[in-house]
Parts: sequence; C-alpha cells; structure tokens
Amino acid sequence: MNTAPSNPRQLTLADIADTRAYERERAEFRREVIEIKARRRVSVGTVVTVLFENRQTIRFQIQEMARVERIATDEGIQIELDTYNPLIPAPGSLRATLFLELTSDDQMREWLPKLVGIETHLAIRLADGSEVRCVVDPDHAALLTRETETAAVHYIGWEFTDAQVEAFTDGSALVIDHPAYRESVELRRETIAELRADLLADT
Repeated sequence: MNTAPSNPRQLTLADIADTRAYERERAEFRREVIEIKARRRVSVGTVVTVLFENRQTIRFQIQEMARVERIATDEGIQIELDTYNPLIPAPGSLRATLFLELTSDDQMREWLPKLVGIETHLAIRLADGSEVRCVVDPDHAALLTRETETAAVHYIGWEFTDAQVEAFTDGSALVIDHPAYRESVELRRETIAELRADLLADT
C-alpha cells in the first residue's frame, strides 16, 4: 500500500504519468529538466560533479526509468518511488548525487582506490565562513564503498539549521576536503537561488 510520505515534497503514484501520457509531455519536460539541472550542477575540480536534486529532477529520473524498463504496474513504480524519494530535499535540507567523472579504465584504476570515503568529505561553506558538513545514509555507504575502492556515484545530503539557511547567500562555496582531493568552488548565484528554494519552507 502506498502510504503518505513524511516529506510533503516526495512523489506519490499519482505524480507519475503512465507511458502514453508521459510520451506526450516528455519533450517539453526534458527541456525543462535540462535547464533545471544546468543551474543545479556544480563541478568541483577535475573529476567530481555534484548534482543537487529536487522534485522535478527525481520525477524525471523515475519517469525515464519507467519508460526504459517498461515499468507499467503500481507495484513497480512504487519500488522506484521508494528508491528515489529520499533524494528529494525536505525544507531545511539539501540532497545531491555525487558523480566521479571517470571516462577511461586508466582513470578508474587511478581514482576509485584513491577516493575511498570521498562521500563523507564534502561541506558547504557559508558566506559567514562556517560550514555545513554532508551526511550519508550508512546503509547506502555500505553498499557503495569497499575498503579498497569507492563507487562512481554517491547520494549525499546536508541538514541546515535556521541560522545556517540565513547564512547561505552569495559567496557560499562547495568544498571537498578529502586527503587525496582538496578542491572548492564558489556557488553561482543561480545555483544558490535554486538551493535556497529547497531549504525554505514551501508557501
């Protein structure tokens, strides 16, 4: 049975269009999501990209999974909802997918062992100089990271206090302080505007 989500932004079965209905909206919805992702994607150094997720990006992910995998039953869609809904941020939080942009076997052999634990080494440095450290679901971390090699994709998040939300303004940065990968990038104004919408309570 589909129960009401604890995060009011999370998707339900009613939000996922069936195949024929989705095909009618797909081209326009895809263009919209590409524009959204462009504002929410942050490159940090040479091999790390962080995509901050929201309700639209996750709905697109589920619709595309259902389309490709030909998932047509409520039970099948519910499995996808249960998998991806945790990546939709509730007010006061951010959620993201971390990608290691490795395009060759040589890069994977070099970086996957070197970056074990990277998913625990991200922070958002606020305009006042303080930091919000990322959090990782322990069950997820256990599945994706071995002692000798990390995965190319991780799911991470941040939990903000009210004061930290207020300090998340222009001049804030995304920081990685892994011993083998120390990089930072100031967040663009349009990215901060997107993420502040995630952090603030819906009106």
